[in-house]
Amino acid sequence: MGGDCDFPPKPPLKRFLSFDGRADGALRPLDRDDGRNEGVVWEREVGLVMVDGLKPYLKWAGGKRQLLPEIRRFVPREFDLYVEPFVGAGAVLFDLQPERAVINDANGQLVLTYEVIRDEVEGLIELLKEHAQRNSREYYYEVRELDRDPVEFGRLSKAEKAARLIFLNKTCFNGLYRVNSQGLFNVPYGRYKNPAICEEETLRGIHRYLNQAEVTILNGDFEEAARLALSSGAKQPFVYFDPPYHSADNSNFTGYQASGFSERDQVRLRDVMKELSENGVKCLLSNSDTEFIRKIYKDEAFRVETVTATRAINSDSAGRGKVNEVLVRSRNVRKRRA
Repeated sequence: MGGDCDFPPKPPLKRFLSFDGRADGALRPLDRDDGRNEGVVWEREVGLVMVDGLKPYLKWAGGKRQLLPEIRRFVPREFDLYVEPFVGAGAVLFDLQPERAVINDANGQLVLTYEVIRDEVEGLIELLKEHAQRNSREYYYEVRELDRDPVEFGRLSKAEKAARLIFLNKTCFNGLYRVNSQGLFNVPYGRYKNPAICEEETLRGIHRYLNQAEVTILNGDFEEAARLALSSGAKQPFVYFDPPYHSADNSNFTGYQASGFSERDQVRLRDVMKELSENGVKCLLSNSDTEFIRKIYKDEAFRVETVTATRAINSDSAGRGKVNEVLVRSRNVRKRRA
């Protein structure tokens, strides 16, 4: 992992992208920049693999789909490598669809789902159909308990483990990913009337993208993945950080790992982002709007923007509903007009 990753050079594909004024604000290719949307049309010479209708295949607390219009305003016009050290459900990845990317997450079971979608999507779909047919409260807890026995869990195939995580995610309470101190998934059943357990077209679309693009999938510490922006040989890398959000009371309902993501980790992340930006890498970060986060990014190396999101899950009721969050950009990232 880390610097051992090999990135064969690829010539960039030139595509023109536009916010075409539709309500969803999605990026769409233009044949040319004819100036009709002056101040709104923007372009970048970057390899893109456009697969229609891509969206996350998981329900993810803290997902970024609703913030995509804000995030797009800080995506560089040109980049030749996209790095996402906390990929989660991949909303930004699937929105941008870069031709060359590195994605990483500390959650090994989550990373496995990306690998299986890339390599065994049809087998995964069949397993998910079986889960959907058997879905019930009792069956949910039976599937959830599979990892309590390491020996039995180890006998499951990669596709079976990936299907298990997707099934649990689609049927658990609010799509929440939470583990206990032993690293075991412990979210209760969500009791949905008709959960979308097997979204075949979404899975096949992601399969096409992961196979058409050059996407390196990693499972490790965020710092190793982020530093590939420096060691990959890319001339214009762009790094998007979406870490576990800081919580003022040190609780985190979306913790990926039993070890959690501490304030010390948040500071380490800040230092990595600063080092990358000082070496010319364009960086963008999402986080909660807390006093601690504003304090550690109160540095001339960064610019902090306030955005509003709607969140359903928080240990503090004040953190539910419409809440302020922040987008932190390195100084070398310019903000485009809305």
